[in-house]
Amino acid sequence: MSGPYVIRGSVSLPEAELMWRFSRSSGPGGQHVNTSDSQVELRFDLAKTEALPPVWKERALAKLAGRLVDGVISVKASEHRSQWRNRETAAVRLASLLAEASAPPPKPRRATRIPRGINERRLREKKQRSDTKRGRSGRDWG
Repeated sequence: MSGPYVIRGSVSLPEAELMWRFSRSSGPGGQHVNTSDSQVELRFDLAKTEALPPVWKERALAKLAGRLVDGVISVKASEHRSQWRNRETAAVRLASLLAEASAPPPKPRRATRIPRGINERRLREKKQRSDTKRGRSGRDWG
């Protein structure tokens, strides 16, 4: 591994809590792919971890509920021929997934009224455009 994978701020994925599994990958690689375990499955027990602040953990558990199996999130990577590069890809993918899931919700939109002048100008321009188009036809709309 090339160092800690930062989720956000000073919080990073703890190496001790990552569970790696390797298997044979399909895809590019020729005969080499038949003999090496280059596909990587990275699992992280989100329900039991102490690495995340409690608020982040609750948010992530709620947002990732559909992807969790007994509180464990799993990420696979098999894009590269090298197991090392697949490990890097899986770890980065897991970190970004946790960062997105634990992010605070966006501020709610504050409803504002459209000023009366703007609305009147829009309707006036719309009427002018309508008259222009109506004037193009040969009919007398009168």
